[in-house]
Amino acid sequence: MTIAVAAAGISSFALLYAPQPVLPQLAEQYHLDPGGASLAVSVATGALAIAVLPIAALSEVVGRRPVIITSVVASVVFGFLLPLAPSYPALLVLRALQGVAIAGFPGVAAAYLAERLGKAGLAAAVGAMIAGNTVGGMVGRLAAGFTAGPFGYHGALIVVAVIGLVCTVVTVLALPRGEQGTFALTFADRRRSAVLREQGRAVLAGLGAAVRKPVLLVQYAVALLAMGSFVALYNAAGFRMTGEPLDLSPAIASLVFLAYAMGSVSSATAGKLVGRFGRRGSLAGALLLTIAGAALTLPDSLPLVIAGFVVLTGAFFAAHAVANGWAAAEAPENARGQVGGLYTLSYYLGSSVGGAAGASVYGHAGWTWLIALTACWLALAVAAVVVMVPRSVKVSFPTLKVGKEAFTERA
Repeated sequence: MTIAVAAAGISSFALLYAPQPVLPQLAEQYHLDPGGASLAVSVATGALAIAVLPIAALSEVVGRRPVIITSVVASVVFGFLLPLAPSYPALLVLRALQGVAIAGFPGVAAAYLAERLGKAGLAAAVGAMIAGNTVGGMVGRLAAGFTAGPFGYHGALIVVAVIGLVCTVVTVLALPRGEQGTFALTFADRRRSAVLREQGRAVLAGLGAAVRKPVLLVQYAVALLAMGSFVALYNAAGFRMTGEPLDLSPAIASLVFLAYAMGSVSSATAGKLVGRFGRRGSLAGALLLTIAGAALTLPDSLPLVIAGFVVLTGAFFAAHAVANGWAAAEAPENARGQVGGLYTLSYYLGSSVGGAAGASVYGHAGWTWLIALTACWLALAVAAVVVMVPRSVKVSFPTLKVGKEAFTERA
């Protein structure tokens, strides 16, 4: 299961962010400013955000595994179609469809792990899953950046699609079948209108439960603001690294994505961070460290820019792992899919809107103003954690009982 979910994460996130390192080439090819070129990333993440809730609801009916498998297969198909796009608008349409396809994995994976593992191993499993996601984001970006020079952005996208195909085969072969979704039924039962109405009411009730707890609303806000800041910085990074005064080649500039290795480490160790400082302190601290890392990139010094990206990337993924795991742990039993869907919606809505807005700010006002904007967004996320989640918030830990009692929660 770990291998399958990690492979699905590598495929999904390599494909989702493959255009990011070649945004300067897209801008040159189609005569776009940074904001216009960043739409190649934003339309996919925006479509993902819109599709994730309906797909999460669908997974309650058909089961998590079929949704994950369909997601990784369809996203790879669109990956191979992207280089064939005859125009930039056509490329954007294909990217939007690819974003819808990719939505099935991040919108369902946390709920899948929660159902298979329970709360006992959830924090570590979610951290490992996010570590796989960061590896995918890094591998996709590096592969596209290094191959864009000799093969152009068309060839770079094909290379990433091949990587996605290999990982998809691993996922299909390795993902355990296990239980079906909470409301999974036989084909004959699904045809009965009364059963379908019952399913619909259950899904809506779960959605209501997913927005009723303040601690969950905080995690959605963190996902929105932190991811918006993170993608805005990386969308503009290629333009800054290849422009004056740094003036690097696309291949060398893409090395900044090696900072994702720090994200893999920090997200995988987020469980230990929570165990020592608690979820509230860990999340607020990681967000503040993200601000500090972004500030390090302000001087026109390549070592400082690289150090800043390493710090902000590690801190961001630690924050994401804590927030995602916190949301999954606090999700009501009848709303696991909906909580995962809302978290993912917020996460990728931030990526879409924040990424495009940040690239536009960079194009019109420069890097300093972009850092100021993202620092404000991250400070709002810190305020939400500190103000809306009291210090005395209870964290549930599973305790194994003997006899007829199974796992129960003790604060």
